[in-house]
Amino acid sequence: MYYDLIVLGGGPGGYLAAERAGQAGLKTLCIEDRHMGGTCLNEGCIPTKTLLHSAKLYDHALDSAAYGVTAESVRVDHAAVIARKERVIKTLVGGVCAAMKASGVTTVNGRAVITGKDPAGYSVKANGDRYVGKNLIIATGSESVLPPIEGLRESLNSGFAVTNRELLFSCEAPKRLVVVGGGVIGLEMASYYQMTGTAVTVVEMMDHIAGPCDKDLVKLLQKNYERGGMRFELNACVKVIGNSRVLCQRGGETFDLEADRVLVALGRRPNSQDLGLESIGVLLENGAVRTDCHMRTNVPGIYAVGDINGKSMLAHTAYREAEVAVHTILGQKDTMSYRAIPSVLYTIPELSSVGLTEEEAKAQGLDVAVVRIPMAYSGRYVAENENGDGIFKLVIDKKLRTVVGAQVLANYSSEFIAVVGIFIELAVPIDLIKKQVFPHPTVAEIIREAACQFA
Repeated sequence: MYYDLIVLGGGPGGYLAAERAGQAGLKTLCIEDRHMGGTCLNEGCIPTKTLLHSAKLYDHALDSAAYGVTAESVRVDHAAVIARKERVIKTLVGGVCAAMKASGVTTVNGRAVITGKDPAGYSVKANGDRYVGKNLIIATGSESVLPPIEGLRESLNSGFAVTNRELLFSCEAPKRLVVVGGGVIGLEMASYYQMTGTAVTVVEMMDHIAGPCDKDLVKLLQKNYERGGMRFELNACVKVIGNSRVLCQRGGETFDLEADRVLVALGRRPNSQDLGLESIGVLLENGAVRTDCHMRTNVPGIYAVGDINGKSMLAHTAYREAEVAVHTILGQKDTMSYRAIPSVLYTIPELSSVGLTEEEAKAQGLDVAVVRIPMAYSGRYVAENENGDGIFKLVIDKKLRTVVGAQVLANYSSEFIAVVGIFIELAVPIDLIKKQVFPHPTVAEIIREAACQFA
């Protein structure tokens, strides 16, 4: 059967591309080999945040006396949390499927493989059926990185070691959890379990957690975690997993960590294997499909969006890339910009950032000023965060007098970091930001407060 567009993958980038194409009148097919909604909706962003919301409610209840509220016999029913997570997923997946249907998109559940090109278009096989598309969008996402650690494969088979996929479906919380990897996935899962009563230890090879995030705020974030009882083993690598233990090495010394479960969270890599990309000559770089600013690959009519292109492995990036790809197919001018993509670590407190850190800006040769103020400058933040130690930072290009980056350590900073992203993307002068009127009291007022600190 012939289509104007075939989308391989039904995650955020894939399903939105299919919806937009269908709405524009293109005959569109979307093929997904697991669950519509992809990793984000089923095994990543949404279920993780659902769990974290329950943990935050529990944490607030335990700490409610400081706010004049007394709660007794508060407990977490982990199985009920998991059950609610499933309800949330079912609701949202149903919404995606309904939107696809309303947009006139045909969906197929199965593994898609590109088999070549003929005069009619690109040939794709799934479930033994052949489909032909004038254009293809590759949106097959990413998969967990599993390093060659001794005993890891056996531990995964036995269930002692898991990825976030398996842990999100487990109805029993471990008493002791070792998290291998101090990045976003590892820390968000670690936060949920630590806040709900599990003894958590995070093992990280680097000398800090949270990867490329602002180093000052990361140190403060780690102190917040440690106050809650989380333990960190930095500058350490895992050598062996098995027999209810994790053998680690730091320098020339080894040490054991006892565990009931081990979460392996060492990042993700593009899911580009066995798709048949080589049959049509699509170029890869370190496993990622190479794309330009219009999401085009080196092969005419072939596009790639989301984690598969390795540029910014975030669902919201995939959404925008999907729109750019479809607009390009339709002949409309559109360009993808990565200058102001927000990034958030959804824990207590949240660590949000957009644009450049001070370190990154200086590495690019920019002459920057950094405004660093306590979140206590926001009246609402003080009212809602007893003993809060949040920080807001603005990175400002002194020559152009525009904001090039921002980093925030504060609860629900994810809800206003995009405002700074808009200022960055549009290169809004700092003097104009100072004139913007924010509603009072809101936590977002901190943006204007910081801007006013710059002379």
